[in-house]
Amino acid sequence: MARFDVHQFASKATPLVLDVQADLFDDLASRVVVPLVPISLARSEILPRLKPILKIDDAAYVMMTTDIAALPTHRLGKRLTNIETDHRDDITAALDFLFQGF
Repeated sequence: MARFDVHQFASKATPLVLDVQADLFDDLASRVVVPLVPISLARSEILPRLKPILKIDDAAYVMMTTDIAALPTHRLGKRLTNIETDHRDDITAALDFLFQGF
């Protein structure tokens, strides 16, 4: 498991989850994740700083930062990609905004 990995998830409304947990904690039995919802289902949720749009394989998803959760690692589906290179700053800014208000 790695931070910024995108995994499949067994939900039609939330087909993907984003791992946002520090790699330092890889040995834990859970990972902190944020749901990624297709933009077509979450258009009213878009708040660029808190819930940015992330492009993954030519599709747009809204990072549902306020729905952050911990999941057991066995509930994470197949790893699809890592989006650190393209989206690290937006993801980090959204998490900072959620937790610190700036």
